Amino acid sequence: MLGTTDSPGETDQYGPGETSPTPPFHERFEDALPSPEKIAAVRERLETAGVKYVMSCWIDLFGIPKTKPVPMSDFDSLCAGKGPQFAVHSISYVPELTPADPDQIMVPDLDAVYICPWDSSTAFIFADLYWEGAPYNVCPRQALRRAVKDAREAGYVGFAGVEPEFIVMRWNEDGQPVKAFDDDPAAGHGVRPRRQAFGYDVEYSCDSMPFLKELMDILNGLGWQLHDVVAEGAYSQFELDFHYTHLLEMADRLVFLRILLKEVAKQHGLFVTFMPKPTVGDWRSGAHINFSLRSVTDLDRNLFKRPDGEWSEASRHAVGGLLAHSEALTAIACSTVNSYNGLVPRVGGFEGGTVTWAPTNITYGHNNRSAQFRLPQSRYCIENRAADMCMNPYLSLALTLSAAVEGVTQAIDPGAPTDQDLYAMTQQEIDAAGIRRLPRTLFDAIQCLAKDPLAEKVLGPTMLNSFLAYKTDEWERYHQAVTDWEVAEYLRLY
Repeated sequence: MLGTTDSPGETDQYGPGETSPTPPFHERFEDALPSPEKIAAVRERLETAGVKYVMSCWIDLFGIPKTKPVPMSDFDSLCAGKGPQFAVHSISYVPELTPADPDQIMVPDLDAVYICPWDSSTAFIFADLYWEGAPYNVCPRQALRRAVKDAREAGYVGFAGVEPEFIVMRWNEDGQPVKAFDDDPAAGHGVRPRRQAFGYDVEYSCDSMPFLKELMDILNGLGWQLHDVVAEGAYSQFELDFHYTHLLEMADRLVFLRILLKEVAKQHGLFVTFMPKPTVGDWRSGAHINFSLRSVTDLDRNLFKRPDGEWSEASRHAVGGLLAHSEALTAIACSTVNSYNGLVPRVGGFEGGTVTWAPTNITYGHNNRSAQFRLPQSRYCIENRAADMCMNPYLSLALTLSAAVEGVTQAIDPGAPTDQDLYAMTQQEIDAAGIRRLPRTLFDAIQCLAKDPLAEKVLGPTMLNSFLAYKTDEWERYHQAVTDWEVAEYLRLY
């Protein structure tokens, strides 16, 4: 996408945030329950803020939060694991259990509490699922906790920032979705001359400020240290740059942000889409993952930076691990059919040129935005550019962490960096450099995911099989659909 400051991880001071960067993974339900002292402290905070209702949210296979709202009068029962129970297997594409099996029980994480900015009577609390006294094996939040535990035992802690991009839309008088901040006539409804690029534009930033100001105030009020808002390449497309944190908190923030953006947009008569590529001529909406490692024994030192300011051997080996598992990671971080419409080098009729700035090849480079993995000039983290807002952030960050730690502990050599424009390289040059192509379709990606042993370890066989089964069905349903393009291309030609 456009050359932003990419704020997550902008400095090298990755100190721990307000919550522990190594949240525990509890093998037993009883051990996961918060202490009475913690419950009392959080209850007092919520009641003082005027909270009357609690939405304790577990996360489904695709990163979507689910809940049963409860009144504050049931807060203590909720925290004791005696709140609502769920038949997760009835609605979440995980049919390994039957109607005769026990329900799942959620344990709220009292370090993941968000008082609702648009309705202060309500609080959101993220939760972990347990089943028959143990972590539920199709709980993405538990998968990330387990990956953090494994990394901690190897001596490492992961931090990440994510650059969320999205498009703001509205419904027109004909009930059709159109860009919210686009004052030119629709196609076929008047003169539509060549227009100013939307990216960085002051006029369109001004037009968007009633919506953006509310978002900026909310994010700063949440303590996320918002650095800037970017008018991106597509009309009505924006990126939010806020501060990094540890992996579980970043995944929670991204899920809460998706809720927040949609709810705030509704109050302005708008709606937000995270669909990566809503039209052919649009820039892709991504969600670049900026990742770094620290030592368990020294959380103040970024392991990717040498004392002399150069990139460390640990950073190279972490890249090696990420390259080794790139296809599987892409299947999780670019998880829809539509994701792969954006992972192309050029698009005809593209606003702002023809080059997409999206990654298409599995390689790394120093500040090279045409590579999948970028080592930025402004900070010491590895940026994975093949990720979008449809991803399950818990699974994406869990696999990112595990692949990077594998790279460091096994000293995986990433090979030479690609510090040239990949869009300008010939296929022969790419082949000679030994550079692999990113998966071209969701089907290609999930075939690679199915064969990756680290992915099976991180997700567990049950969750991996459920993910593969649903995504295979998604691909088959898409592949069977007859599109407008096919009708226009073939109906009269043959």
